[in-house]
Amino acid sequence: MLTPDRLQPLAARMRPRSLQEISGQSHLLAANKPLYQAIETGHLHSMILWGPPGTGKTTLARLISRYAQAEFITLSAVLAGVKDIRAAMEQAKAHQALQRATILFVDEVHRFNKAQQDAFLPYVEDGTITFIGATTENPSFELNNALLSRARVYLLKSLQSDDIKQLLQRALKAEQGLNQAVDCAPPLLDTLAQAADGDARRALNLLEIAADLAEGDITEEVLQDVLAGGSTRRFDKGGEAFYDQISALHKAVRGSAPDAALYWLVRMLDGGCDALYIARRLLRMASEDIGNADPRALTLTLNAWDVVERLGAPEGELALAQAVLFMATAAKSNAVYKAFKAATADVKQHGSLEVPLHLRNAPTQLMKKLGYAQQYRYAHDEPHAYAAGEQYFPEALNGQQYYFPVERGLEIKIAEKLAYLRALDAQAEQKV
Repeated sequence: MLTPDRLQPLAARMRPRSLQEISGQSHLLAANKPLYQAIETGHLHSMILWGPPGTGKTTLARLISRYAQAEFITLSAVLAGVKDIRAAMEQAKAHQALQRATILFVDEVHRFNKAQQDAFLPYVEDGTITFIGATTENPSFELNNALLSRARVYLLKSLQSDDIKQLLQRALKAEQGLNQAVDCAPPLLDTLAQAADGDARRALNLLEIAADLAEGDITEEVLQDVLAGGSTRRFDKGGEAFYDQISALHKAVRGSAPDAALYWLVRMLDGGCDALYIARRLLRMASEDIGNADPRALTLTLNAWDVVERLGAPEGELALAQAVLFMATAAKSNAVYKAFKAATADVKQHGSLEVPLHLRNAPTQLMKKLGYAQQYRYAHDEPHAYAAGEQYFPEALNGQQYYFPVERGLEIKIAEKLAYLRALDAQAEQKV
């Protein structure tokens, strides 16, 4: 007959019961680390535990409560409402009256809105609760400054494959685990550890499914059945992992690292990222980081976008890969990007400067009488098709320069051309 504990998932049964049993997180929980020492001595402080799924955030919160001999109240930000928050605070006040400390643990705290987060502040400040929030999202973006200022943020990292393999070996042998009912060869454990992608909970769930399916020890065939069809890579279409990966792709292209750029492109596509979103971002890279050093980059990315829209996957994905590799190996220039920013700054600073009269159209007699288009020099009628010395800026900005081509790619030629035209301008000024 199964005991109640045996009805729990393997991941729940293998939850660490002491700090020493926690896998990974040595940067926080090595014996000489401040957090480890604070927990060991039962010194409570409010904190935010930030990290990917399966890194032990809930486990750590429960262990802190156990070491501090504090009451433990848990809320899920996905399910809890104002009524639940009030009930939790009433419980904490009752504990306080009995001189018992209370830890309030809020899972997925980033799901609470500003008002809900603010509701905890008075109780944190007067010591009614010690607040521990768990989040997979960057607290800087998702949590109120008021709450962040009252809590220490700890970053939990994805587990290494070796840490997960040791956890799986313990689960196979431990009495509360599989209790040696099945075995799994070391190479298959390596496969499981890799498939878990740093997530201890996922690793134990996969092991439990494999053990249930196995007729005897876990075989390679059983493991392949368990892993078939499921992506093991971490990707959140709206969260920080999404923006981190597009940032990595952009920086790899800018840094002329084609292999790394291709890796991040495939990671995003593998995670389910919209290929059209990637196409839009590649267009930005073509203008921002390559510009006129190689104008073909913009054309190629537009073509890739067109392929994505017309053919979808996998043809469109291959076109994106072609564009990424071209841009990563192309000459780089941010001169267009810098010029645009500088011109934008001048527009904002100087307001609506008048268009010089000689640059205005004169379709009516009145406009001609007012001097519109007078003294305008038609460039095609000038030597070299260039009206040397002509001014095209508003008078207040004459002589301003925004665009400084770099000495790479086509911009070498562009710089030579501009230098030649400026020399003509200088000669024309000397004649005046």
